[in-house]
Order: sequence, then structure tokens, then C-alpha cells
Amino acid sequence: MESLENQFLIAMPSLGDSYFSKTVTYICEHNDEGAMGLVINMPVNITLNELLTQIDDGLEENPKLEQQVLSGGPVSQQRGFVLHSPQSGWNSSLSLSDEVMITTSKDILMALGTDKAPEHFMVTLGYSGWGPGQLEEEIQQNSWLVIDADNDILFNTPIEERWKKATEKIGINIANLSSDVGHA
Repeated sequence: MESLENQFLIAMPSLGDSYFSKTVTYICEHNDEGAMGLVINMPVNITLNELLTQIDDGLEENPKLEQQVLSGGPVSQQRGFVLHSPQSGWNSSLSLSDEVMITTSKDILMALGTDKAPEHFMVTLGYSGWGPGQLEEEIQQNSWLVIDADNDILFNTPIEERWKKATEKIGINIANLSSDVGHA
């Protein structure tokens, strides 16, 4: 299977895993060693302001940072990840596409809400991970649909609408899809 980097995984309605029910996951890395992605539509009960004041209690709340922090997945939920529009200069960044980067260093967090921040960004805690061949097997079992990542969904669509908007991109009513796997 070719790399699924810069793709969305859309959880099928029949996906039995309660954590991933109706999620959209942005795949950051996919190779022979497995896959890593960030769920982009599962808010946690904390705003970016609250998270930043926990990191540095000397910070004042910023009205620009009332967005929800997201749960990127069940792995390493104490680690933060920032998906953002391209901007260099951060301590630990990786370009994922021409339009998306990921940064894991604290310096970007401290710049959010200032004129130094990237134009578009989202912050997640934790990530989703798959071992070698695991994601491919889940796709074959009809747990996920795969589509090209869409920056409008990633950065401009309200969190609660991302799964619906991603499924609409496919051009079918996902509720009509069968969970059965096999051949006609």
C-alpha cells in the first residue's frame, strides 16, 4: 500500500472502537514501521488559554486563544502537537505537505495568539499510532475510509462539523454504507 501521509482517515459508522467513533484522523506519518496521526475532531475539556496558563502560570489569557484543545489520540496524551500552516523557525518542526506542518516544541505554543504565530493552527494532546501493517488491516476490515486531507476541513471547519464535512467530500451518504467486507 502506498503511503497515507497527508490523508484523512474517516471512521466508518460501524467502527466499534468507542474512542474513534465518528473521528477524522490526519495521517502525519505512514511507512513500513507503522503510522502516526492526529484526531482532528475530538475536543478535550480545556481551551488553549487554559492549557497555556498551565504550562506557564505567568501568562495572561488571550482572547484569540479560546479554541478547544483536541485529543489527537490515546497515545502519550501528555505530549502536545501543533498542526499549522507552513512557517519556519520552530525548534522541532516537520513539513507534512506544502500546506501543513507539525511542531512539537514549546516555542510555538508560546507564540500562539501573537503576531509570530502561524496563520492557521490547532493543538492536540496525544496521538494515534498503528504498528506495522495494522492500519492497512483496519482499512481492509472496513473500519476506515481514506480521502485526501482538506485544509478547509483541517483549519476552517468547526470541530463538531469535521466528520460530516469529510464524509460529504466522498460524495455518498455514509449512513448507507454496509459494514460487511467481501466481494460482490
